[in-house]
Amino acid sequence: MHCIQGQLERTESEELLRNMRSKHVTNFNLRLLGMEGDVDLQFLLSGADLLKVRSGSWKKTRFYKLQEDCKTMWHETNKALRPRQTFSVEDIECVRPGRQTEGLRKYTEEALEMRAFSILFKGRRKNLDLVAASEEEARHWVSGLQKVITNLKSLSQRQKTEHWIFNCLRKADINGDNKMSQEELKTFLKNINIEVDDNYVKLLFEVCDESHRGFLELQEIKHFYEILTQREEIDVIYEEYAKTSGLMSAANLLEFLLKEQKEQVDLAYAIQLIEKYELDDAAKSKQLMTKDGFLRYLQQPEGLVMKPAHKSVYQDMNQPLSHYFISSSHNTYLLEDQIKGPSSTEAYIRALMKSCRCVELDIWDGSDGEPVIYHGYTLTSKILFKDTIKAIKEYAFKTSDYPVILSLETHCSVDQQRLIAQHMVTILGNALITKPLRDDMPTELPSPEELKGRFLVKGKRLNRLEALFLDEETEEEEVVTEEEDSRDDDEEEDTQRSSSNIEKSKMLNLAKELSDLVIYCRSVKFHGFEHARNNQSFYEISSFKEGDAMKLAEKSANEFILHNVDKLCRIYPSGFRTDSSNYNPVCLWNAGCQIVALNFQTPCPEMDLNQGLFSQNGMCGYVLKPPFLRRQDSPFDPVGLTRGPWLKHTEFHVMVISAQQLPKVNPKISSIVDPLVRVQIHGVPADMAEKETDYIVNNGFNPMWNNYFQFDLSVPELALVRFVVEDYDAVSSNDFIGQCTIPFTSLQNGYRHVPLFNENGDLLSSAGLFVHTMVTDAE
Repeated sequence: MHCIQGQLERTESEELLRNMRSKHVTNFNLRLLGMEGDVDLQFLLSGADLLKVRSGSWKKTRFYKLQEDCKTMWHETNKALRPRQTFSVEDIECVRPGRQTEGLRKYTEEALEMRAFSILFKGRRKNLDLVAASEEEARHWVSGLQKVITNLKSLSQRQKTEHWIFNCLRKADINGDNKMSQEELKTFLKNINIEVDDNYVKLLFEVCDESHRGFLELQEIKHFYEILTQREEIDVIYEEYAKTSGLMSAANLLEFLLKEQKEQVDLAYAIQLIEKYELDDAAKSKQLMTKDGFLRYLQQPEGLVMKPAHKSVYQDMNQPLSHYFISSSHNTYLLEDQIKGPSSTEAYIRALMKSCRCVELDIWDGSDGEPVIYHGYTLTSKILFKDTIKAIKEYAFKTSDYPVILSLETHCSVDQQRLIAQHMVTILGNALITKPLRDDMPTELPSPEELKGRFLVKGKRLNRLEALFLDEETEEEEVVTEEEDSRDDDEEEDTQRSSSNIEKSKMLNLAKELSDLVIYCRSVKFHGFEHARNNQSFYEISSFKEGDAMKLAEKSANEFILHNVDKLCRIYPSGFRTDSSNYNPVCLWNAGCQIVALNFQTPCPEMDLNQGLFSQNGMCGYVLKPPFLRRQDSPFDPVGLTRGPWLKHTEFHVMVISAQQLPKVNPKISSIVDPLVRVQIHGVPADMAEKETDYIVNNGFNPMWNNYFQFDLSVPELALVRFVVEDYDAVSSNDFIGQCTIPFTSLQNGYRHVPLFNENGDLLSSAGLFVHTMVTDAE
């Protein structure tokens, strides 16, 4: 039996009233989520005991229960200061049935497979590994949570706001009497990130207290809600175009779409939008759009700042791999730093689920004969190579069908190299590329389309690819690892290793079985652009430390671009980045570098830029480079900006109008944000720019700026636009609130909502910006 301790004693009538109120709140949220009568959700709302598993010795039973807001999960804990803890369903990345995590596989028996499941969170929060009392209960938990996650995501922005405010109002009703006093109103405003003086609270309260009874209830609370959610900026726009008895006809909407949004559409499209987003049946039957329907349209994909077509694969996917930017990870196995952080197969899963298409595997001899992955000569933990390959196989193509490159850094003995090859062949099966796609010697790299659902091995190869067609025999020979190969004798990493470690990293024999798996990505040392032109084949790839690559991108940008037209190159972070920090990838993309590898485990502006670039083309992990980065004779230089078709002098006009429901930086009720917005342009050096709005004092719920900026761009096809929202601080650096990065060529003109993402790159479900953008050719 489960007992909740420390509850205040209530009279029978008080308990009855409380239960009725709780049922009313729950029913409201169930209706909003469209889950009335759902058996799985009713089970979650009742709650049940679950066995929480942390290690072989730490397994404890805890009671878990979904709260009446249908979004917050409550669970008990033995921590003295926090006897009850909660987490939001919106913080869950996914729910996995069975013993799929490392912890459950390691610390539970196979017999518990059907009773076990894991809750995986966004960001760096640890997994929650759980075992239910029965298979049926496990099914309820998994199915119920998955439904809530899906339904919360599918709510419209209006519904999300309604859900959030309704539940905030409930929490503000401290004494649970379904009424709101003036003091409770003030507390509520602080809860939703607005600080106002007592006079304003009094005025707002008096406006809503039509009965003059000293508290708000029912219709008065609804009136307060309408005042709170009123969007004055939307009202102004709507009223200008609502010319049909105060409503917007299809013709009025079309006028708005043509004039303001600069969309090339017809009347049929406007009628489609009304059918899709208008909720008032009477208005819809007359092909009219109400203000609520108009706001709903503006908050849906058609009204967002990014072109809806770019959220699907829209680019030509039949060109050689070297013609694409490829989303790439460095030290993919790490969850944290490179000195003592944990290695985990979960890190690979997270990267792949973000459509990363090139993952790195640092492989070393395992003590029990099985090769392991970890950061050599450090205290990072180790994971089995075969477990990693199994995880990669399972998750590689869940978010993208396009090929995954396995970048091998092999430090193993020949015997364990053979085992590496055996594991890849056995586990990956026919998905692994083990020979050229055709029977004759290829002349260029295959395309992402040809390689859908396939794995490519990147690493050392004993002989050239041509040998496959000449029946030449190969023998084991001594090689060094790829990153050792790419370093000069005096580079900074050498200073980090002791002499004994240098001895350990000396040349290794390369097993033929592993060598033969390298087909289209043979790692070779870079000896300069002239040597590469004369000696390097299209299937040979060189790796560059960030510092060397940056110098080449600055001083020999055009040569770098031409090198990258038909050959792949990989850039990786400096060895000094022991905290797994990242370098700025933009100048390397400008030089046509495809595999610009970043530490996906580290939230930072550089990862925001990576997420922004790859947010287009269906987030498939491949983005087609502009034509001037794909031509063999291209004279383009991003630094010198030589004249050519890439020079498209463009004016970018943006007005930052308002924001909605910004989260608190500090969870304390007294902490209210003072938001400002930075608008940044990242691209060629001539286009780099940043401007910022004023800051708004004490309002994170609905701040309004109406600040206008203009940017002048030279090479728009390489530009990224980044909106950053910060909490202003006069005495220290501003705190990050949220951001959104978008390729300039994916921007829509007109009045647009901008979704915001937190520091981990996860969507802030209710927060957003409202802007007006306009792109024009410069005179």
